[in-house]
Amino acid sequence: MRQTIYLLRHGETNFNTQGRYQGQLDSPLTERGREQVQQNARMLKTLIGNANDWQIVSSPLGRAMQSTAILCETIGYDVNNVEQDYRLTEVAVGQWAGLTMSEIQQTWPDLLTDTDVFNWYFRAPGGETYEAVVSRLTSFINDIHQTPKVIVVSHGLTGRILRGIYAGLNKEDALKLEVSQDVFFKLADKEITRICSDFEDE
Repeated sequence: MRQTIYLLRHGETNFNTQGRYQGQLDSPLTERGREQVQQNARMLKTLIGNANDWQIVSSPLGRAMQSTAILCETIGYDVNNVEQDYRLTEVAVGQWAGLTMSEIQQTWPDLLTDTDVFNWYFRAPGGETYEAVVSRLTSFINDIHQTPKVIVVSHGLTGRILRGIYAGLNKEDALKLEVSQDVFFKLADKEITRICSDFEDE
């Protein structure tokens, strides 16, 4: 069976504009965030045919569900048929949730030693390990492998790791993957295709 997964990230949130790390906290979409979701949803609509042939699965966090509601309205899908799956939630950053980088550096400077812009999340007190996130996302991918057409709405870091698992990347390369809110990704035949506003389906 050939499977196609479209992977979307929620739109920009208030916390995003403030440089605050959300983790599993919540922050509503900005006007720009709503427009980002609508633009991605319009592009997706041109690719998927009948929306009702697809299963939509979303992170249950508010910003993801707000994005999913906009997606459903745009492509003509009953939001009541959306599955919520906790395994798609953003990486938990423990005591760092809701803080800016400068606030984190002031209180926990030693925990950022020998980290980089990609892996520092996993030093958070009370946060998740990379291995824990890989475990829950691998479980999710395994559970949907018999569903031929899936649309997934998730988060920046979670989406990076999910694509890394799909492509068989190591941790360092997975964490460097793009997390823009203006693009989404097609996962099919072990290949990942980046889709944005100038994308033309061949």
